[in-house]
Amino acid sequence: MPVSAQITVVGLGTGDENQMTLGIWNKLQTAARIFLRTEEHPVAGYIRKKGIAYESFDEIYKQSPTFEEVYGQIAALLMEEAVRSGEEIVYALPGHPSVAERTTQILRERCPDAGIGLEILGGESFLDQAFLRFGFDPIEGFQLLDGTALDSAQLNPMLHTVVAQVYDSFTASDVKLTLMELYPDDYKVYVGHALGIAGEESIHEIPLFELDRLNGYGNLSLVWVPKAETNELANRTFARLKEIVAILRSPEGCPWDREQTHASIRSNLIEETYEVLEAIDDDDPVGMCEELGDLLLQVVMHAQMEDEAGSFTIVDVIQGLNEKLIRRHPHVFGERSAQDAEEALSNWQQIKQEEKRKRGEAPGQQSVLSGVPRDLPALYKAVKLQKKAAKVGFDWPDLQGVYDKITEELQELKEAHNQDSEALKSELGDLLFAVVNLARFMKIDPEEALTATNRKFVQRFEYIENQLRLNGKTFDQTDLQEMEAYWQEAKKV
Repeated sequence: MPVSAQITVVGLGTGDENQMTLGIWNKLQTAARIFLRTEEHPVAGYIRKKGIAYESFDEIYKQSPTFEEVYGQIAALLMEEAVRSGEEIVYALPGHPSVAERTTQILRERCPDAGIGLEILGGESFLDQAFLRFGFDPIEGFQLLDGTALDSAQLNPMLHTVVAQVYDSFTASDVKLTLMELYPDDYKVYVGHALGIAGEESIHEIPLFELDRLNGYGNLSLVWVPKAETNELANRTFARLKEIVAILRSPEGCPWDREQTHASIRSNLIEETYEVLEAIDDDDPVGMCEELGDLLLQVVMHAQMEDEAGSFTIVDVIQGLNEKLIRRHPHVFGERSAQDAEEALSNWQQIKQEEKRKRGEAPGQQSVLSGVPRDLPALYKAVKLQKKAAKVGFDWPDLQGVYDKITEELQELKEAHNQDSEALKSELGDLLFAVVNLARFMKIDPEEALTATNRKFVQRFEYIENQLRLNGKTFDQTDLQEMEAYWQEAKKV
């Protein structure tokens, strides 16, 4: 599409006319039409003083409820005027046109399709004044974040962080709460108002928790969060965990960690999982926090081993998980709906089947019992197998049938009493499998039921131990009758 109109975007800098470049000033002096995004800028008065006419978009800020709507309207009006006039118009805005300036991005997106030429000229950014006035060197590591959309996932304590667009105390409050997800409440931060503007500039060093108690927030306010000088804050990040595990596995690391393989720490994964479950059962948040960390270490350790082998990294693990969660929740991230948990689960199962087909696995050719992990704990695996079989109708019609089956299996176990150990093991397994069926019919998790009984047994047995100790006895000095008496007492406690 031929270009028949022209918009030139220029930056006025962050302070007064002394911070405006000579090239921009020359452009303003020769421009046929000038539009200012806002008159709320020190250079606007200087332009008026020099007799240069301009128009501003300040009225749009009063009429539109969101900044995104303001910026969209400004871009649309600029494009309409450029096409109507057929001549170059200059759009002047605070700071640098490409730093924290949404209207510039909108013009970049829309002008080519509209046949409008777009030129963007520089200008001093507020970052120049931030580097100068706060006194840090961005080469040490630096990130610029938007205070109106700050997310804790963006934060990296090992980088200097400048938070822009902190327009008011409400935004400052949101910024504070987000920063406090990672940084201590008393972490030193700096707030700069009107940096580089003589007579208006102010810089405040305050603890983080006071961020929203400070006065003076406006369009020219910034928050600087200095990078951490120690690893204390880095230890709150996943990146630090990955780094530590890699160091432990390195030639300069720990001899024991270097020697481990998937097989050698396989049992650790199971053990740590059960320790998490124990903390959950005990309703112990402190213990749960620690045990989840131990479990996470196992995941990162196994991923690190494959990273060293060149197979995959922990980033690949995370990517695969994120993509699977999004893919299997189309009622959240897509267009499919789910009115309740049952419908959501149905969506999940349908998508799983589709994934298998794409991998070349024909669901119709697989066993109904496929998909149950081989190494699940036996009780849990029995429940899984029975549920899968029940879905295709292989199940008892009622609870009485299950009771009859348990009676049958118990009798067969008694009859196998004089047989070899393998026969006994087989019959005992059949009895346990039937009992699991009973738990399933009663909608009771047999693993949880047995865990509760184990816990009850431990408590009552410890009661016996305590009573013997109080009476100055040991197990060698008592008998079953006395222990049974204490057991009955324990049941009443």
